[in-house]
Amino acid sequence: MGISLAVIVAGTAIYGAALGAWRSPAQGVFSALKLPLVLTLTALGNSLINGMAAPLLGVSISFKESLAAILASFAICATILASLAPLLLFLVVSSPSMDSAQRGAAHGLILIVNVGSLALAGIVGNVRLFQTILSLSGDRPPALRVWTAWLGMNLLLGSQFSWLLRPFVGSPGLPVEFLRADAFQGNFFEAVFRALVRLFS
Repeated sequence: MGISLAVIVAGTAIYGAALGAWRSPAQGVFSALKLPLVLTLTALGNSLINGMAAPLLGVSISFKESLAAILASFAICATILASLAPLLLFLVVSSPSMDSAQRGAAHGLILIVNVGSLALAGIVGNVRLFQTILSLSGDRPPALRVWTAWLGMNLLLGSQFSWLLRPFVGSPGLPVEFLRADAFQGNFFEAVFRALVRLFS
C-alpha cells in the first residue's frame, strides 16, 4: 500500500504542476500540492465507507483490502496522469499566455484537455478496481454492486474535495491563490445545478 500511495502522490503532483503552470508558476506549485491531497482524501474516505458497505452488498472485504484495492486503482490513475503531464505541459507552453486576448479560449482548452485526461485515467483505474473486486468476490453480480457503490462514492467524495481545494487551473480573471475565499461555501453539486440553471434560462 505504501508504494501505491507514493505513486499517487508523485504522479498527481507532476500532473498538477503541469496543469497549474499555465496560470502562473505559483498556481503550478499549489496544484502540485493539492491534487495528491484530493486523491488521497478520496481514497481514505472511500475505503472507510466501502469497507463497511461491501459486506452489506454481498462481498466480504476488510477495510485493509478495500484500502489496498482503491489505492492500487488510484495509483494506476496517477501513473496515467503523470505520463500525460508532458503533453499537457506542451499544450500549456504552446497556448496563448495570460496577457493574450485569447486567454479565455486557452483556459477553456486546458480545462477540456484536463477533463479528458482525468476521464481516461479514471476509466482505466476503475476497470482495474472492478477486476480486483471480482477476484475478491468470485461472483460477478455482488462484485458489480460493490463496484457501482464504490464508483458513486468516488464521484461524491472526489467532486467535493476538488470543490473545496479549488482552483487547480486558475481562472484568468481571478487572483492566484491556494484556496478560493469561498472554498467552504456551497458544494460542487450546487455549483453544477446553478450552472445548468444559467445555461437553460
